[in-house]
Amino acid sequence: MDRRRLAEFLRTRREALQPEDVGLPRGTRRRTGGLRREEVAALSGMSTDYYSRIEQQRGPHPSEQMLAAIARGLRLTVDERDHLFRLGGYATPRRVPRTDHLNPGMMRILDRLADTPAQVVNHLGETLSQTRPAIALLGDETRHTGLARSLHYRWFTDPETRQRYVSEDHATWSRLIAAHLHAAYTRDGAGSRAAELVDGLLAASPEFAALWREHPVAGTFCPPKRFQHPRVGRLELHCQVLVDPDQSQTLLVYTAVPGTDSHEKLALLSVVGDQMADLPG
Repeated sequence: MDRRRLAEFLRTRREALQPEDVGLPRGTRRRTGGLRREEVAALSGMSTDYYSRIEQQRGPHPSEQMLAAIARGLRLTVDERDHLFRLGGYATPRRVPRTDHLNPGMMRILDRLADTPAQVVNHLGETLSQTRPAIALLGDETRHTGLARSLHYRWFTDPETRQRYVSEDHATWSRLIAAHLHAAYTRDGAGSRAAELVDGLLAASPEFAALWREHPVAGTFCPPKRFQHPRVGRLELHCQVLVDPDQSQTLLVYTAVPGTDSHEKLALLSVVGDQMADLPG
């Protein structure tokens, strides 16, 4: 661990990051650019004292988990994250398409959509981050572990996953999800996380196995969706998509036509999302 260079690197990245980059107000009393240490600590999910001691070249040797949290808090690129790990005395995390390291550009956009249902997913259907209105709409999709992190896997193995979608659309979504996973498997090949998901689903779901044998081809992954929400009822939403090809991540933003019943319900979810966000997924 190179304490001096680690501290210098963190300080330069903290000072280069502006409050607006992470959705924080600049305020009238801020005299210098960059983020304060307490702001980085809050974004990283750790105490101000712990983070400050790293920048001051003292304190304990930060774990890999702590460095990963700081990398997310500082919105580091993948290359910057790898450099951070090397300064901390660790091997760089393996670069695989299913990375949990949210692309900084995606994160900056998501930070500006705090009042909108939006989320970032990777190419395996694993949700990496959600806004509060998205949690209110869909449930907390980041809480799952193992294969169940993927919506593709939960769709075919957990009946509760389908409850938020109109039942008449289930067959369409089954085929679309199977096709999307087929595309990921074709690209990533044997031994990949996509292959692990496919093997698990072939063993667990006859429905998926039947669709898989048809070699489905993916079309538009996010066409208009009809939801059946446990609190506000049915919503018909459009899904806007922003794809980051380098990170295999997709930003999904849910909207409704103004003046419709769905628009009013979506606005309600955005306002009272904190009260609804803890509903079962």
